[in-house]
Amino acid sequence: MNRQDFQELALTRLQDAKVLLDNHQYSGAYYLSGYVIECALKACIAKKTQQYDFPDLKSVRKIYTHDLKELAQLAGYDILEQLELTYKAQWLIIKVWSEESRYKKYNQKEAHDIYSAITDPNHGVLQWLQQHW
Repeated sequence: MNRQDFQELALTRLQDAKVLLDNHQYSGAYYLSGYVIECALKACIAKKTQQYDFPDLKSVRKIYTHDLKELAQLAGYDILEQLELTYKAQWLIIKVWSEESRYKKYNQKEAHDIYSAITDPNHGVLQWLQQHW
């Protein structure tokens, strides 16, 4: 996978999440919404990779995570310090997502909240990440 793959996958999963949300499949929509941010953060990390540099093994192992807070740190973003206040509120909704979300049930409000935190046209976290990927 490369940076462009992660960018495309983020946008594809965003479309998938919208279809699920529109069809009242809230648990799936919630899970895929978080996965959008995971892919976007991995695209940001990939952007930092220098061609021909041999990566540090410890760093490489760390990027194979689903933890959004850890991925944000690896991308070089202290999200809560860098984001404007309005983005911070959105990040607080998103950061509780984990890959374990796929095993849980989520209701309409939870699914709408995470999807909106990602897609808000003025302060969606995906919009902010796209400026850096």
